[in-house]
Amino acid sequence: MTYGELVDLVGWQDVVDILAVAVVIYYLLRLIRGTRAVQMLLGLAFLGAVYYFARAIELPTLERLLESLLILLPIAAIVLFQQEIRRALANFGRNPLWGFAKQQKVEKTFNEVVLAATSMASRRVGALIVLERLEGLRNYIENGISLDAVVTYDLLMNLFSPDTPLHDGAVIIQEDRIAAAACFLPLTFNPELSTELGTRHRAALGITEETDALAVVVSEETGQISVAREGVLSRDLDGKDLRNTLYDYLITDLYPRGPHRGGGRRGLSK
Repeated sequence: MTYGELVDLVGWQDVVDILAVAVVIYYLLRLIRGTRAVQMLLGLAFLGAVYYFARAIELPTLERLLESLLILLPIAAIVLFQQEIRRALANFGRNPLWGFAKQQKVEKTFNEVVLAATSMASRRVGALIVLERLEGLRNYIENGISLDAVVTYDLLMNLFSPDTPLHDGAVIIQEDRIAAAACFLPLTFNPELSTELGTRHRAALGITEETDALAVVVSEETGQISVAREGVLSRDLDGKDLRNTLYDYLITDLYPRGPHRGGGRRGLSK
């Protein structure tokens, strides 16, 4: 086949179609990279491969059994990948024109959070601060005490003071506002979690398994600062590590085209 015949056979619509499918697959793979969805996807792919193998060598009983399972595959995919689907829709619905204004608000916010967290760590004051990213946390905000106050070091220190009525539970932050305090969060059911970790750390992991939020934990027993994201806990951070981590996940990830003044570091230990 000559080049001219190949050009006649493959039109520009076919090229666009192939590129569009490639882009969709690329972003889907990026979306599930590093999550538990990868193992689930491999399991589903294995079932599909076994089904076609059973058809090829004519194993009717196994073929019918797997056929019954594959009929339920669309529903199973929605259930298994609900967090990833929700996150993808939130990404698609984000307006890029809002990015720079939000970036400035968020950067001021986490500077206050870093200052408060390091101060509470030095005093062994326990704290759990959840920072909203793309997915809304309204359900969790409504079960706490509504505040709608600007995020400041002094307010955070006061909220988590052991003598105040709102020190139990989590503080939830939306952009530059403290939306609510004394919020109850879902606890993780991860069986591999260390028994050394208390309720605050389990709640931090729980909320980050359910949503794309970021959770900062200060341990009152050890004074260690930890950050939870996507069900993974990065422990024993100092002020610089904390600021870099927050910058990475609240600025670099969400507003990649904005100006980066601080630079971040990833790959912190669990």
